[in-house]
Amino acid sequence: MPQTKFKEIAELSVEELQVRLRDLKEEALTLRLQQATGQLENTARRRTVRREIAKVMTALNQRKSS
Repeated sequence: MPQTKFKEIAELSVEELQVRLRDLKEEALTLRLQQATGQLENTARRRTVRREIAKVMTALNQRKSS
């Protein structure tokens, strides 16, 4: 899965961003559990998910401050 550009994330509504954030946090939890049990094959996915969470949170915070 290619990384999402910030421009694409910034175009989403607040509700869509909140849903996306929840889904990404669930995925991050799943990936952490897989790594802890030795089942994680693509370790780079954790980094990608973390960065995408940061992008979504940045977009949400920008909306709150404006």
